[in-house]
Amino acid sequence: MARVTIEDCLKNVDNRFTLVHLAAKRVRQVREGADFLVPPYKNEDVVTVLREIAANRIVVKKDPELDDE
Repeated sequence: MARVTIEDCLKNVDNRFTLVHLAAKRVRQVREGADFLVPPYKNEDVVTVLREIAANRIVVKKDPELDDE
């Protein structure tokens, strides 16, 4: 994957709001010492995290209680 786009990520995440929160949480995890789930190359943490999301290596768990509403 030469470039990661928002559209690549949105194939695996419901909406942009969720994408932003997911990416921010994952970047915090990486900066606190978590390993990357894809090769980091020479990219910034945010770009590598977006690559993880686009590669479907990170999955959003849905809360069953919210589905009842």
